[in-house]
Amino acid sequence: MARRLESLDAFRGFDMLFIMGFASVITALCGLFPGGADCFLAKQMEHAAWDGFRFMDTVFPTFLFIAGISWPFSYASQKEIGRSMGQIYLKIFKRAAVLVLLGILVNGLLGNLDFSKARYCSVLGRIGLAWMFSAILYVNFKPGVRAAIAGLLLVGYYLLLRFVPVPGCEGMDPFSLEGNLVGYVDRCVTPGTFYQGIFDPEGLLSTMPAIVTAMLGVFTGEYIRGSKDSGNRKTGLMLACAAAFVALGLVWSKWFPINKSLWSSSFVLVAAGYALGLFSIFYFIIDVRGLRKWAFPLKVVGMNSITIYVAKAFIAFGATVNAVLGGLMHLCGPQWSSLIYSAGYTALCWLFLYFLYKKKIFLKV
Repeated sequence: MARRLESLDAFRGFDMLFIMGFASVITALCGLFPGGADCFLAKQMEHAAWDGFRFMDTVFPTFLFIAGISWPFSYASQKEIGRSMGQIYLKIFKRAAVLVLLGILVNGLLGNLDFSKARYCSVLGRIGLAWMFSAILYVNFKPGVRAAIAGLLLVGYYLLLRFVPVPGCEGMDPFSLEGNLVGYVDRCVTPGTFYQGIFDPEGLLSTMPAIVTAMLGVFTGEYIRGSKDSGNRKTGLMLACAAAFVALGLVWSKWFPINKSLWSSSFVLVAAGYALGLFSIFYFIIDVRGLRKWAFPLKVVGMNSITIYVAKAFIAFGATVNAVLGGLMHLCGPQWSSLIYSAGYTALCWLFLYFLYKKKIFLKV
């Protein structure tokens, strides 16, 4: 049976921790010091307004990268228990469809059931679609062919945005909010509303390079599972590849800016370099050196990551925090109150996941 990567659960938990509220804890901590709200660390807990790269810009692509890593292990497990290719394909399509639907629900469709004003693009939808295509490519093509496809997707995406004119936007920067092809395609074919009025960062066309983010994760999982290299050698090679991705992305950014909203090709490479580098460290500490106990709090989050993402949209964790800690917050100044709320919110989310973990309840998509 294909073994489970314990480091992957911990790494996923680390990534989700910042969506769960830990980013707000760091921001509140910074705010306790003079000028702290504007310090470098606090700014890293925000997304770049357009071009640029901050820590919070890594969270989404890292989760997609992790989804890619897990697929070779999942595929091997399904083959070992005798599932046919038809059954495997059905599981791939079902998972993608469920994630797309969950994404629409998290966006608030049930709040008014107004389909004309619903937002159909979503984080979960992008994960579902990008992962689906990367999974299909994995089961049909050898690594060399997939590497060529990944390169073509990144280069092709750049060429589309750079050279295909957008009607009514002549003379505008093709990588600007108003003048990019991604927003134009969505305005033409995607129903409902968009996150930024005329543009959606999880739009249809920008799913194209996001497929490569998932594919790079698949390559990583494939290497770890299939290579006979030692754990030390695997770690070293992954770190070297991570550095190469970052360097290549920074060079490409001179022509195609690093931009999470556009999911630019340079962003794909830099974000993959970050994810691969940090995963290498988790892998070395947990799976190679066998130091696992410290990662248990992260594992609790990582094994139910989709659960907490969806639950935050439907469960009033904030109201519970106010009910329990509201009195203490009232006695403190605004900065300490913000820290108490953020820490309480994060802790409550973790306790919710710990309860599910102890009951062996895991949302499988």
